[in-house]
Amino acid sequence: MTPLRAALAGLFAVGWIVAAWMLYGSVVPDDLSLPHVDSDAVFGTRLVDETERYERFLYADWALSQVVLLASLALYARYGVRYARESAAGPIGTGMLLGMLGLAIVWIAQLPFGIAALWWDRRHDVSEVGYFDYVFGDWLALGGAFVSVCLALLIVMALARWLGSWWWIPGVAVFTAIVALFAFVVPYLVTGLDPVTDRELEATYERYERVQGVEHIPLRVEEVSGDTSQANAYAFGIGPSARIVLWDTLLDGRFTDGEVHVVLAHELGHHSRGHIPKTIAWFALFALPGTFVLMVATRRRGGMGEPAAVPLALLVTAVFSLVLTPAQNVVSRQMEREADWKALQTTRDPASARGLFREFAKTSLGDPSPPTWAYVLLDTHPTLAQRVAMANAWARERRSAG
Repeated sequence: MTPLRAALAGLFAVGWIVAAWMLYGSVVPDDLSLPHVDSDAVFGTRLVDETERYERFLYADWALSQVVLLASLALYARYGVRYARESAAGPIGTGMLLGMLGLAIVWIAQLPFGIAALWWDRRHDVSEVGYFDYVFGDWLALGGAFVSVCLALLIVMALARWLGSWWWIPGVAVFTAIVALFAFVVPYLVTGLDPVTDRELEATYERYERVQGVEHIPLRVEEVSGDTSQANAYAFGIGPSARIVLWDTLLDGRFTDGEVHVVLAHELGHHSRGHIPKTIAWFALFALPGTFVLMVATRRRGGMGEPAAVPLALLVTAVFSLVLTPAQNVVSRQMEREADWKALQTTRDPASARGLFREFAKTSLGDPSPPTWAYVLLDTHPTLAQRVAMANAWARERRSAG
């Protein structure tokens, strides 16, 4: 590496670290100490044992699915190049066809594990989705995945054929812009979201908006009770497209008003803390090293401008995504911790927060204290025990301040 390239690489690394440090900042006090939580005492020994058995199967299913995924893509990376020589669709067209074939291989390889997970969920009354609907009922999403892969390959291959090995820098900018556009547009495209009919709930929500310094974010309800007994909510959209959605399973009487209010404040916390724009910024930060690795790894196939590189690119992308997952989960858990803290500051009701997390363990059969490896690789939220501990820590600080 020449001195100039070494200096540029060092500058890039420093800039990346500074940007990550700025994005990682939180309203949760740095010195907040979470007290120990005895999961058996808080959630009940019987429920904890049930959640551990339930999650154990899903952990094994996930691990096997990853092995099969990587093995399938490795075989495709080795032998898929022959299809590039046989196609007459032109370089970019051939690359897109290879990308669609790779996605089809991934879908087929992962289907048995998805069916196994659905069987397990149905056995534990967590899901009511039928097998036929699972396999054949969401072709729109699968079609969207195919379109996304084709669009990504079109952009990458066009940039690589134009800019050579420097394609990855403008490529990150283009993909980040697309992700931002997608985040803005999707709330306008989602159907089946109904206005809230509970006026008291709506009044509480509007009061929480004022407390958190946001306003006029529509609150909607999504009917999922025909498919699952799990309860959830989510925030999405940017600016005028911002929305908060409650699943109707949150409003079926299993959760108290106070617990639902904690959910409202938590989801508002995502918007008041700008988590959706921050997620887009994190995408750009993670995409920079990712596209660089992709550029380097595909050189021996002629670079990303050549269709022969596409099967290898799919394997590299899958491996890099898996390796990057723990870091992405750290970021996600930090945002969820912030939203939990904002919910406690807004509702001032740690008892309802604790009740909510206990009820989540019952309705979703989530292990309150999962194994460390599963926490690192799979958990995008703090554990339920950690979330109860934060409620306890908030209450302790409140008593000390009073």
